[in-house]
Amino acid sequence: MSTPTATKTDGFADGGARAAARARSLTKAYGSGETAVLALDAVDVEIERGRFTAVMGPSGSGKSTLMHCLAGLDTVSSGRAWLGDTEITGLGDKELTRIRRDRIGFMFQSFNLLPTLNAAENITLPMDIAGRRPDPEWLDRVIDTLGLRDRLRHRPAQLSGGQQQRVACARALVSRPELIFADEPTGNLDSRAGLEVLRFLREAVDELGQTVVMVTHDPSAAAHSDLVLFLADGRIVDRMERPTAEAVLERMHIFTAAATPPGTDPTPEPLN
Repeated sequence: MSTPTATKTDGFADGGARAAARARSLTKAYGSGETAVLALDAVDVEIERGRFTAVMGPSGSGKSTLMHCLAGLDTVSSGRAWLGDTEITGLGDKELTRIRRDRIGFMFQSFNLLPTLNAAENITLPMDIAGRRPDPEWLDRVIDTLGLRDRLRHRPAQLSGGQQQRVACARALVSRPELIFADEPTGNLDSRAGLEVLRFLREAVDELGQTVVMVTHDPSAAAHSDLVLFLADGRIVDRMERPTAEAVLERMHIFTAAATPPGTDPTPEPLN
């Protein structure tokens, strides 16, 4: 069999033309020798542009590690990863910092807003630090899509949890990144606020053309995505297109039961 050319991106059919991020034989081990823990085991994955992808798996399956390696937040033990056509494995800290700042948006379980800045200032902070000015039309569109127009002068302490996470979402969107990584973005929210944020992430894909990768443990959250990738023991073991909460819960039950020692309760967390 012939070796794929560079334009075929080492095994992916149309590579950067379609993929916002991708990885080949991505492996991450913590420690060494007999005490080494294999968090990712030769993972091949492709994140399509303009789609909402959820990543799920039992605790310790490697889902957050996969996100961190794809985002350049963590180094890999072996294998390769790309953001678009740019290979990020092997880049130095300075280059990775620039790529994360200019091309990736982040949302985390903690909102990471500066308490002394108002919502508008928090939204534009990363671009201010980089010495760049946001596109005013795009900024207005993001603010209006997320329903923040009447909250821009409020500081985080004056906002609800859902409103703070919407500000964090706007901050992730404002630079018009190639890819948004969301790690348990509804983890600190009540069910109503969490649903709000998930709807806005869905709108970011459908209305603003963004690409979102979300790590979650919640089948109801995953049901807002276009595709769910299931991880177990550091490998992608299944995928589900057009997921429903019920179908995801059933699939997760299978994986959780397989990973649960005898005599313990394998029931996954209930739907929110």
